[in-house]
Amino acid sequence: MSKPLPALTSDEAAEGFVDTADLSHYDLSGMIPHSFEFAKKSKQVNMRFPDQLLAAVKAKAAQKGMSYQRFIRQALEAALQPKA
Repeated sequence: MSKPLPALTSDEAAEGFVDTADLSHYDLSGMIPHSFEFAKKSKQVNMRFPDQLLAAVKAKAAQKGMSYQRFIRQALEAALQPKA
């Protein structure tokens, strides 16, 4: 039986867990690919949003602890991923 992953609240806790845990004992089926923000941002896009939509985007980004621009980039990347 697979165990759920523990809640890790810091980078140090995550590093310590990965260094010592046998990940084959954990249920990783809920994991999703994540694109890291390493690529240089060389192009700028200007968009107009209705006030309510931008407020909702900013609120959701804040819930996830990220900037709303990064949240929008991740939403666009997710929309471009092939469906499995």
